[in-house]
Amino acid sequence: MSTLTVWKFDSSHGAERGSHILRAHGGGRPENVHDVARVSWVLGTGKPTTRLVPELASDEALGEAFWGVLFGLLFYSPLLGAAVGSATGGLSGSLAEFGIDDTFVNRVRDTVTPGTSALFVLGTDEVVDEVGDALRVDQPLIVLVTRLSQVQEGSLRQVFVG
Repeated sequence: MSTLTVWKFDSSHGAERGSHILRAHGGGRPENVHDVARVSWVLGTGKPTTRLVPELASDEALGEAFWGVLFGLLFYSPLLGAAVGSATGGLSGSLAEFGIDDTFVNRVRDTVTPGTSALFVLGTDEVVDEVGDALRVDQPLIVLVTRLSQVQEGSLRQVFVG
């Protein structure tokens, strides 16, 4: 089973620091971390800045298309997510069938707000404890997790990796 974990930081630069901690920590065990992206939302701006962290991604990474759809649904526009989703094989803007349901999407939207940042990690179940302990060392965190079955993760790979 895999997880999509979101670590929310109380500053717009916390996720960048978190990615440095994750890198210094060895990315958790490399076999546990598949893909990483971060979001930074500077206070006073209308939308967050998103960035993939390819140096922490493994061969298991879903890549830009997945993160584009996810961040489109979360922060930019549900219609943008739908358009990108349709272009990637009929995803129709919904990731619920892949284990990323509306409840998780809404929790992330409500949690990652102006003046905050978030580190998104797709990996195995072990990554939540392993990486979370390293990230909690010097800053408070809110952790949001959704679990993906092997079938759901396989479906994501089929859609986004090919």
